[in-house]
Formats: sequence, C-alpha cells, structure tokens
Amino acid sequence: MAETVEQGISENISGDNTDNTNNAVNTDNTDSSERNLRKERIGVVVSNKMAKTAVVKIEESIKHGKYGKILKRSIKLKVHDENNECDVGDKILVMETRPLSKEKHFRLVRILEKVK
Repeated sequence: MAETVEQGISENISGDNTDNTNNAVNTDNTDSSERNLRKERIGVVVSNKMAKTAVVKIEESIKHGKYGKILKRSIKLKVHDENNECDVGDKILVMETRPLSKEKHFRLVRILEKVK
C-alpha cells in the first residue's frame, strides 16, 4: 500500500496523472447550509382575533431550585398563522422563527388537537 501512495504522489507531482478527484474538497456539508436548532413549544390558543396571528398560552412546570416544589409558569406568545386555521382552545405546535413583527417570532407548525 505504501508503494501505491508513493506512486500516486509521484504521479501528481510529475503531472502524469491529471485526474485530481482524490484531492477534491467536499463542499456539500458546509456549516452555512445547516440551520440552527429552533425551539418548539406546545400551547393552547387563547385568542385568534387578529389577522394571521394567534395568541398562544404555553405552560411549563419547573422545579424550585432550593425547595424542590413544582411551580407552573405560563407565557403568552403571538404566533403567525398564515391561513387563520386556529380556533380558541386548539392545542398547537409552534416553532421559533425570524422576527415577523415587534412581538411575533413564532410560527404555527401544525394543529395537534382541534377544539370540539
């Protein structure tokens, strides 16, 4: 095997072998083509009175650092709903995206559970 490596190096140096496929750099998997991880949350629609926007309440359970008690924290997010598909009470999956307005930086991925 060492002979073939030396022979290949000598061929590349002398210019006899013009096929440089082994020396090509693979540019398919560059870091710029990969997206960063985006936060996904599950919440319940509280309001859908705005055009293409829904307000979603997301509840989290966290454990207190010192006392260990489980606490409920909730936040409200404005979510981009392109087709106005959401109704109040629907359970939906939202994903973080670029800022779409002053307060809207999440978008609707899919409706998990429709209200009856």
